[in-house]
Amino acid sequence: MSDATDITGMTFEKALAELETIVAKLESGKVDLEESIKIYERGEALRKHCQTKLAEAEARIEKITLSPQGKPTGVTKLDVE
Repeated sequence: MSDATDITGMTFEKALAELETIVAKLESGKVDLEESIKIYERGEALRKHCQTKLAEAEARIEKITLSPQGKPTGVTKLDVE
């Protein structure tokens, strides 16, 4: 498994794939206690990284505004709530 310091450079997709692998290992029940704790901690760091990446993506999404005639007039921040 990769070192915790290189999580910050991971793409969302790569971090999510590793997180899914960790969840599968933990759910299998075939990992000893020490290894479970170690990979759980890594999983938590990966979860936080994925959450940050999603928040960054949401902040960049913009909604195109249209005139009554249906022509683009500009953009506004997308309200996701």
